[in-house]
Amino acid sequence: MRRADEEDHDRAKLGRRVFRPGEKSGVIMSIIMPVKLPAQVRPQPNEYAAYYENYVSLVPGTDILGVLEAQRMLMTQLLSARSEREGNFRYAADKWTVKQVVGHIIDTERIFAYRALRISRNDKTPCEGFEQDDYVKNGNFNERTLVDLAGEFAQVRGASLALFLGLDADAWQRRGIANRYEVTVRALAYITAGHELHHRRILEEKYLPAIPRA
Repeated sequence: MRRADEEDHDRAKLGRRVFRPGEKSGVIMSIIMPVKLPAQVRPQPNEYAAYYENYVSLVPGTDILGVLEAQRMLMTQLLSARSEREGNFRYAADKWTVKQVVGHIIDTERIFAYRALRISRNDKTPCEGFEQDDYVKNGNFNERTLVDLAGEFAQVRGASLALFLGLDADAWQRRGIANRYEVTVRALAYITAGHELHHRRILEEKYLPAIPRA
């Protein structure tokens, strides 16, 4: 049986298989990116604000790029099996709809990736926080189709993967300030994955089981 580090070495030599959406929504094409990946290590608690531990702790193992790839497929599959009626469902009057949850995941990933971009480029300018409820309120997500939102998520995740795949070992370890707290690029990758997983679990455990049958 081959050791995990041998498999990681081969993967680093040959490049990583990643996915990107095709021209039509829902179509996935595979590509090979010939990159040499740095050794992957989980972020330490001093690399992110304490409140992000809830997200980081959800991410298994050290293959964060593999996790990010798998999540794109899992989320796309989850949403493609749902109707527009289900997309407009909320399990309580004060909760977001399924579409709004997906929109929130998309917006937040864009912001995390933007932070990772700036910090990886050694930009020392602090990144501001954002008010998630205002973003959802003004996101117009309920006026869009669930298929459209699923396609956008796939494209945004593809852009995040392209960013992280292009980083060298030094960039992964760089630190910057985001929302008043120090954070590393490595931690932002894990936070991105953990945030998606947190909300996907809420969809699977609280939303979808509560949707009345048509």
